[in-house]
Amino acid sequence: MAFELVTTDGIFALDGGEWEVTNNIWLVGDDKEVLIFDAAHDHQPIVDAVNGRKVKGIVLTHGHNDHINAAVALRDAVDAPILLHEFDRFLWSVVYPEHDFDGPIEPGRTLTAGGHELGILHTPGHSPGCCCFHDVATGAVVSGDTLFCGGPGATGRVYSDEPTILASIRNVLLELPDHTVVHTGHGDTTTIGAERDGVLARAAELHL
Repeated sequence: MAFELVTTDGIFALDGGEWEVTNNIWLVGDDKEVLIFDAAHDHQPIVDAVNGRKVKGIVLTHGHNDHINAAVALRDAVDAPILLHEFDRFLWSVVYPEHDFDGPIEPGRTLTAGGHELGILHTPGHSPGCCCFHDVATGAVVSGDTLFCGGPGATGRVYSDEPTILASIRNVLLELPDHTVVHTGHGDTTTIGAERDGVLARAAELHL
């Protein structure tokens, strides 16, 4: 199975607020090696899903606490590097003031595991360092909190911006075919085609 889903429950904490959330963690690879996308709340269900396979990397779609708060424990358990876009280092430091991640996510490059090659797409707006990951072979994207079933991820923080996220989706993700499957950071999987009209309509409302 190319994309395997693990879900964990916990608290999303930001700017003094707290919300109970269910997060999607995606494993991409084969029966020998995988990449892990996001590390939410509890590392043990992720370790159980890895089931002894080699982990090529713990790839963080962005730096919000509910996507990274199991990352260090997961790194210790599976001996794999944590990767995050440098623009989200300030968010990482809130959760891990005494730990660092292992390397930067570099847009335009690729990540590989188990015969899959995923292109790195920088899609700021929800946070400055948000990235999506496109697996050309299967026609699927790991979108983190950039694009959900139902539209763009949340904005409204001092470092997030609705026009920016809409531009990211329109200029990057909507360049992909409509049949492209979108594996989200929360909630149901969707497709580019299912989200296209809503994104474009909102962009038009904002005269983007």
